[in-house]
Amino acid sequence: MTEDLRFTEIEHKYVVGERFDLRRFRDVLGHMHPTRMTSVRVRDRYYLTEAGRGRGFMIRHRYDAELHHLTLKTLEADTEVRAEINLDLGHHAGDQEAEVDAFLERLGVEWSGTVHKDVDVWYFPDSEVVYYQASTGSRSVRCVEFEAKGARSTEAALATLKTCERATGFDGAVRSRVSLVQMLFPEIGELLAFAGGEAPDRERPEG
Repeated sequence: MTEDLRFTEIEHKYVVGERFDLRRFRDVLGHMHPTRMTSVRVRDRYYLTEAGRGRGFMIRHRYDAELHHLTLKTLEADTEVRAEINLDLGHHAGDQEAEVDAFLERLGVEWSGTVHKDVDVWYFPDSEVVYYQASTGSRSVRCVEFEAKGARSTEAALATLKTCERATGFDGAVRSRVSLVQMLFPEIGELLAFAGGEAPDRERPEG
C-alpha cells in the first residue's frame, strides 16, 4: 500500500565526536557508488512563530550554493518521522534574508537563531547520507544523517535506513531523537508548548 510521503521526512541522525573516522566513512560510501557527492557551506536560520510554538513546528530559511528553501518542520519527540514542507525560493533574486525576516515577523516571531554547517552529502537512488559539522558560534556538534528518498511507505523507508546503517557501521548505534535546532539551542525547549524536549543522545562509540 502506497503512502503519501511527499511532505514527510524520514531519517536517522547520529551525533559523532571529533575522533570519528571520517576518512573511512568517506571510503565506505565511495565504494557504495553514489550517483554524486557534494560539499557545501550552509546557512540555516530558524524561526519559532506564535503558531509554531502552539502547534509544534519551526520555520527554516536555508541558503547555500545549491539550495534556497523556506521550510516548515514539525518538532516531534522523535525526529525519525516528521512533516517537512519545502518552498523553493530559487537563486534568481539572491539571498532573500531580509524579505524572509519581514514576512515571518508578521506571523509573530518569538525566537530565531542561525546555524552554519559544513556539509558533505552522498546521493543514492533511494537515500541521502550526510556528514556535517554545525555551529552557532557558542555551540557545535558533528552528525551523520541517513534520509530515505522516494519510498512508497514508512516501512520501506525505515528498511532503507537500516540498509544504509548496516553498510556504514551504524547499525546498533544509539541515534539522536531530537532535532538539530534543539541540540544547539536548548533554551527553545522552554518556549515549546508540546511534550518533547528530551536530552540529545551523546556520541556513538568510536572506531
